[in-house]
Amino acid sequence: MDAVTVTKDGRSWRIATPADVDWLAWRTEPGLTVTTAIPPLFDAYATFHPPRGVEVEDHERAVVARLAARTPDQPWWLGYLDTGAHDVVFPRAPRRLLYWDWPYVLVEAGPEQALTWRAGTIRGEGSLPDLFFPADRSWLVSALWDDTWTCVGGGAGLIEALRRDPLVAARPVGPDEDALPPGLTRD
Repeated sequence: MDAVTVTKDGRSWRIATPADVDWLAWRTEPGLTVTTAIPPLFDAYATFHPPRGVEVEDHERAVVARLAARTPDQPWWLGYLDTGAHDVVFPRAPRRLLYWDWPYVLVEAGPEQALTWRAGTIRGEGSLPDLFFPADRSWLVSALWDDTWTCVGGGAGLIEALRRDPLVAARPVGPDEDALPPGLTRD
């Protein structure tokens, strides 16, 4: 399949082909565990949401800073879930079906774009994509359609760095544990 590009900020951005996301498509497991959002391919997992008293923008900047600090210089894939009610950044771009046939726009960009391309998400305030990962697939961040928190899978050092940062305060979870962070409820 030929690459599709879109234009934003005076640049061309590549849209994901099926081959770019086949490692993720259909690899999650239905249920209440972290592997509902993150395929069981990583050494460690966690969930996070803005800690009490921390502004969403500060929380998201800290998340991206921790991820970028542990990722060699490379593109990131940014995924925006098309709910019909939230900004997918590139409304005319082709969608890729992930999870339970949910349509995502996935664009090859980077950390700066992850923080600036949209305002407001399915989780409320904030700008982070609903799904993102680096080209080397060393980690994956994913927030499912009906969750108010975010899940992450990656190396143990990355998960520990996210846990230690007070602006992130990620909660490590095992692949078989309930992903619901303490203090939150399911709708």
